[in-house]
Amino acid sequence: MRTSIDLTLEHTAIAVDALSEASGLPKQRIKDAMNKGACWWTHKGKQVRLRKAKRELRAGTRLQLFYDDTVLGRKPEKAECLEDRGRYSVWFKPHGMLAQGSQWGDHCSLLRTAETGLRRDCFLIHRLDADAAGLMLIAHDPKAAGALSQCFTGRTITKDYQARVRGLLNTDDRRVDAMIDGKNAISRITTIRVEEDNETSLLGVNIETGRKHQIRKHLAGIGHPIVGDRLYGQTARVPLQLLAYRLEFDCPLTRQRVQICLPERLNSLTNTE
Repeated sequence: MRTSIDLTLEHTAIAVDALSEASGLPKQRIKDAMNKGACWWTHKGKQVRLRKAKRELRAGTRLQLFYDDTVLGRKPEKAECLEDRGRYSVWFKPHGMLAQGSQWGDHCSLLRTAETGLRRDCFLIHRLDADAAGLMLIAHDPKAAGALSQCFTGRTITKDYQARVRGLLNTDDRRVDAMIDGKNAISRITTIRVEEDNETSLLGVNIETGRKHQIRKHLAGIGHPIVGDRLYGQTARVPLQLLAYRLEFDCPLTRQRVQICLPERLNSLTNTE
């Protein structure tokens, strides 16, 4: 079932009661949807998620519910906080987990996982494809979020990935500069090893820009799509074999050089399909 409700309260009401009456859904389902981030309200001029089912709302309050039982029925993957550095934290995002939620819910997102796990404000600094896995940073105050985000938008951060691709490719620091959506996009590719038994190659990829699906598009464009890439290659029995494994930058908060590498226990890509 997928439905959306948009209503403005005509009188004071309890949130869960108003939504249940408007949607015809049982209150328990409404409570579950609210807890998972599918309910929104306009508060102090901003549209934000409303999770408190028993909140009393005044007349004139706008409420929205985006209910999709398929989305709400999903179980979140297990993310892991690798380091808590105070003003920001370092996380491992698994394959299939969103960086942040959508209007239909956020319980399967890294941002919500960080909020509930650390019990403090969390701000998204950068993105990583839902299908990919690897390192992500989460900020814990607005100034830290702005400063760290500038490292990504200003291209002052080194972002290294590993990708397992179809076909045998031997290359060293190959530059791919095919434009994406009309914008410059530059990737550099170096072979880590060629695996003739399953006709795949493990590559190291460094990106100078951060366009949407840049690595996926660039590798598919040179005839070596990533294993498990359902959009630009073909599906496989394994998830997208793309891993963000290293970040290096001058931290604007501490003024120190920071190098973050994925632990070896997480730094692996599946060998077989």
